[in-house]
Amino acid sequence: MPHPSADLIPILYKRYAKAWQKLRLESEFVEQTWLDRFLKLIPANGTILDLGCGTGQPIAEYCIAQGFSIYGIDQVKPFIKRAQKQFPDQTWQLADICEVELSTQFDAIIAWDSLFHLPQAKQLALFSKLSQWAKPNAPLLFTSGHENGEAIGDFNGHPLYHASLSENEYRQTLIQQQFGLLQYQLQDPNCGYRSVWLAKRR
Repeated sequence: MPHPSADLIPILYKRYAKAWQKLRLESEFVEQTWLDRFLKLIPANGTILDLGCGTGQPIAEYCIAQGFSIYGIDQVKPFIKRAQKQFPDQTWQLADICEVELSTQFDAIIAWDSLFHLPQAKQLALFSKLSQWAKPNAPLLFTSGHENGEAIGDFNGHPLYHASLSENEYRQTLIQQQFGLLQYQLQDPNCGYRSVWLAKRR
């Protein structure tokens, strides 16, 4: 059974949406190097599926500025409302990324700082959907935890749930779901010590 705090993620982000957004916008934009690698693999004017898109800032905002379209999904209503206000020409959907059903395939998929809020079983189930949602040759960019298991962080004095598969299990899952791994960096010191994966749909 996952730690009880796993169910509190959307409640926590909804309650502290403004505080989270303030923290996010004040943080250094360390994601740019990885985003540039990712965006180079996408056809011009392509559409990116952004899972756990938050408010759209800064990730989606940067992609939009490079000429790409965004289909963003998040289950936190204040985040989606802000994204719709900031970027009305893009598509934003209020939904749980584990439960949403999509009939469209996308030119690229990003799940930045979102998959690791899901219990391991839900992560594995989602990867099979990622394979369905990705067009052939579509890149996939996501962050994970650093080692197998659960880790409980803290946000404004409340437990913040994280979970990760092992490195080997992520590698095997990508293979099973028809993604070829292009690059992996464990705790990248130039990206806030995130563990980052860049893969490509076969």
